[in-house]
Amino acid sequence: MKNNILYMVIPCYNEEEVLTETTKRLKEKLSTLIHDGKISKNSKVMYVNDGSKDKTWELIEEISKEDKLFTGLSLSRNRGHQNALVAGLMVAKEHADMIISMDADLQDDINAIDEMVDNYLNGCDIVYGVRSSRKTDTFFKRFTAQGFYKFMSFMGVDIVYNHADYRLTSKRVLEHFSDYKEVNLFLRGIFPLIGFKSTSVYYERNERFAGESKYPLKKMLAFAWDGITSFSVKPLRFICSLGFVVLLVSIAIMVYAFIQKICGNTVEGWTFLAISIWFIGGLQMISVGIIGEYVGKMYNETKARPRYIIEHNLLERKNEKYS
Repeated sequence: MKNNILYMVIPCYNEEEVLTETTKRLKEKLSTLIHDGKISKNSKVMYVNDGSKDKTWELIEEISKEDKLFTGLSLSRNRGHQNALVAGLMVAKEHADMIISMDADLQDDINAIDEMVDNYLNGCDIVYGVRSSRKTDTFFKRFTAQGFYKFMSFMGVDIVYNHADYRLTSKRVLEHFSDYKEVNLFLRGIFPLIGFKSTSVYYERNERFAGESKYPLKKMLAFAWDGITSFSVKPLRFICSLGFVVLLVSIAIMVYAFIQKICGNTVEGWTFLAISIWFIGGLQMISVGIIGEYVGKMYNETKARPRYIIEHNLLERKNEKYS
C-alpha cells in the first residue's frame, strides 16, 4: 500500500500580493483531500522564498505560525526559479511520499491536484500538468511558446509539450533526481530522462491573480537557450555542417575567381568579395559564440558551486520546538 504524505513546493519571488489568496485556496484544496482520505494529515505546503525584496518571507513566517499545514524555506539570496524549486524538492523529499511543484501566481489550476494524486495512488511516479490550450495567451505569447516546444523537440530534447513545472513526483523519483548534479538546470528536460511510469493531466491555465510575471521575453529566451545547450549538441553539429557548406561555397568562389582572372576581369566583383568577407566573418563570430556558450557551461559545471544555500528552514524550527 502506498503512503500518501503530500508536500507542495511553491517557489516565491516578490509574491506578497498573491500569497494570501494562494494560501487560502491551497488550504481549502488540501483540507478536502485530507478529509477524503486521499492524502495524509501530515501533508504540507512549503513556500520557498527565493531572495524576495518585498515582504514575502515575513508573510510566509506568519502563515506558518498560524497554520501547521504551511511551512517555508528562505534562500540566502535570489538563485532563480529552477534552483529555488530544487531546494524545496530536496527538503520535501525527506518528509513526503509525493511532491507537487507549482508557481505561486495561481495560474496553474489547483483542481488538477486531485487527478494528480489519483494517478499517483494508481501507480504513477511522475504526473505532468499540461495546458490543454492557450486561449488566454496573446498571439505573440502563444506563437513563441509553441515555437519553443517545437524547437526543443527538433533539437533532440525530450520534453513534454505545453508542460512547465506543474508536476507531481514520487519520493523515489526525487531520490534519483538528486544524482543529477549539473549546475545549469532545466527541469523540464531532466524529469523525462529519469523514467518510471508517468502520465499527464490537462487543465486550463488561468490569468495571473495579482502581481507581474517573473518571466519577461528576455528571461524566456535565456531559459530556452539554457535548455537547448544543456540537453543538445545539435548546435555544435550544425556549426560543423555549416563549415562544410562554407568550404564548398569557397571552392566554387575560388574556381569563379580563377576563371575571371584568366578572362582578365580582375576589377569586377569587389562588391561580391566584400559581402563574402562580412558574411563569413559573421558566421565565424556566431560559431565561436555558440562554442563559447558550451565552454562556459563546462566552466560552471567544473566549479561545482552549490546551486542554493538555505538561510531559514521553518521545518527545522518546528522540530527544535517540539524536541
